[in-house]
Amino acid sequence: QVQLVESGGGLAQPGGSLRLSCAASGFTFSSYGMSWARQAPGKRLEWVSGIYKDGSDTYYADSVKGRFTISRDNAKNTLYLQMNSLKSEDTALYYCAKSRLRYYYDSNLDWYDYWGQGTQVTVSS
Repeated sequence: QVQLVESGGGLAQPGGSLRLSCAASGFTFSSYGMSWARQAPGKRLEWVSGIYKDGSDTYYADSVKGRFTISRDNAKNTLYLQMNSLKSEDTALYYCAKSRLRYYYDSNLDWYDYWGQGTQVTVSS
């Protein structure tokens, strides 16, 4: 069965960095677009970034553009999110998600069919 397991969250200071990982299993990882999304307390789930199945193209939400970098290692079946210049408003539960479609990796969350359990990121001094 499909499994997505996030790790790497924690407490960071404003301006600091964290790197999230998502270990995937149960499907052909290299054949699907993937994304990261986040949910802050009391707010809607928000798409953060997506990456094409071979890693050759990426999209970012305006709120994280220039600060976050999505990448993937298809040999290791792992998705990453490098988060730099963290802000308090980045505090949220971060999820990785598998696209329903091989070629989709954009912001419509209805097009993702499997989600991890999430990893908490807290940005605070």
